Amino acid sequence: MSLKIRAVLASMLLALSIGPISSVQAAKRLTIPDPDWTGGVVTCRTIQYVLENEMGYKVKSVAIPGGPGVWEGIRAGDLFYNCETWPSYNPSKEKYLSEYGGDGSLTHLGATGIIGETAYWVPRYVVEGDSSRGIPASAPDLDSFTDLNKYKHMFKSLESGDRGNLIGCPVAAWLCEDQKRLDRLGVDFYAQALGSETAHWAEMLAKYKRGEPFIAYAWAPHWIHAALDLVEVELPESEAWPDDITFKYANPDLVKEHPEVVQLIKNHRLTNEQQAGMIYEIDVKKRDVEDVVEKWMEANQAIWRKWVP
Repeated sequence: MSLKIRAVLASMLLALSIGPISSVQAAKRLTIPDPDWTGGVVTCRTIQYVLENEMGYKVKSVAIPGGPGVWEGIRAGDLFYNCETWPSYNPSKEKYLSEYGGDGSLTHLGATGIIGETAYWVPRYVVEGDSSRGIPASAPDLDSFTDLNKYKHMFKSLESGDRGNLIGCPVAAWLCEDQKRLDRLGVDFYAQALGSETAHWAEMLAKYKRGEPFIAYAWAPHWIHAALDLVEVELPESEAWPDDITFKYANPDLVKEHPEVVQLIKNHRLTNEQQAGMIYEIDVKKRDVEDVVEKWMEANQAIWRKWVP
């Protein structure tokens, strides 16, 4: 089934299940798509908390896969807004948002504060040591990839032989090209792909617990940054992944109907660190999403009260 057909079907199903926009304009009720990744859920729930506890709104989240169906549902007025969108994964932005050359049928509401970063990382104790654990700095001047070769003996593994070992992108289908990148940079390291995210994070956690030096592919925001204190190893611009500046958007008709909600969404900001901490509680400690968000909001009123219009 084509993406276009799926988008139309998704919009039709939403219209049948929740009714047209006009039926909710009089009441303070909003319907939004429920993200299918934990970080997006956290972002949406922090906005929802303020809407429901401070502004008298009721928010209904509809489970719908991220992609063209969400964009079309918001354009059609079946959904109000999307609270976290990653531009690199959403070509639909170029169809609907004037900021990206689109027709302006949807309204851009600004950045979320979440910045998607993909990079290679080492534990902070590799560069600075950790006196509390009795770990000396094994690579005290490691700053960029140009410094790696002189420390390759510190990062060796059984798989890498005499070369250093990089815990590379875990899934081959992601086409991260770690080995090609290393070779282009003249870095004498072997890119080890562990085959799954589970194995990837488990390897990093195990080495960190033992206080061993390692360098690994990772991205942010992610719970791994709440679990481990990691430092990014700088890549040259030509080889680095571009940052993903995530944003929010809404249906322009609903912007007119609920300006106070729009202002809240524009004011709302989360940092990578704040989101990662909540992701850790949900994905690793297996706590309930609503409980984690509620506890965070209760502990951080000084942050979120600035969002309220």
